[in-house]
Amino acid sequence: MINTRSPSHDEAIAATGRWLERAVIGLNLCPFAKSVQVKKQVRYVVSDAADSDALLADLERELQYLAAIPPEQTDTTLLIHPYVLTSFDDFTDFLDLVDVVVRTQGLAGTLQVANFHPDYCFADAEPDDIGNHSNRSPYPTLHLIREASIDRAVAAFPDAAQIYERNIETLERIGIEGWRALDVDAPKKSGD
Repeated sequence: MINTRSPSHDEAIAATGRWLERAVIGLNLCPFAKSVQVKKQVRYVVSDAADSDALLADLERELQYLAAIPPEQTDTTLLIHPYVLTSFDDFTDFLDLVDVVVRTQGLAGTLQVANFHPDYCFADAEPDDIGNHSNRSPYPTLHLIREASIDRAVAAFPDAAQIYERNIETLERIGIEGWRALDVDAPKKSGD
């Protein structure tokens, strides 16, 4: 369940960084994440958006930033938006707009956007299915990725198509208690 406490920017970035280190990299859910994290090429941005229009404006700005900056400086961006789209249904509805923004900015084929949410649930899964945790982040997050970086990573990792299956196996092996032990969910507000 999503945290209803409003985090500061520092808290949202710290929680997201902890999730990236312990879950995404630590469990090897994304074999491409470690190198950009080690090279400090991940940009963490917290959106103050309180509605989808403001978030779209932040997304447009961050897409343009990533398209303009050399990958050696910033290879990928995590746009964390803890104050808007906290409902997973609202979040998934918004993703159609994300695709439109990428296309209208002429960035299709250059950048793509992956998505993570505290209540992420694959279409064919039950909400409590451990496999959903492969896409669960502390706060709603849009991951802006360079297509060229994906192409290089896939070339270096020939069984990339099997990542999803391997992730499910890993998550099933550690179970919900193992996930909780990672301590990667959003901090609870006092009294929770």
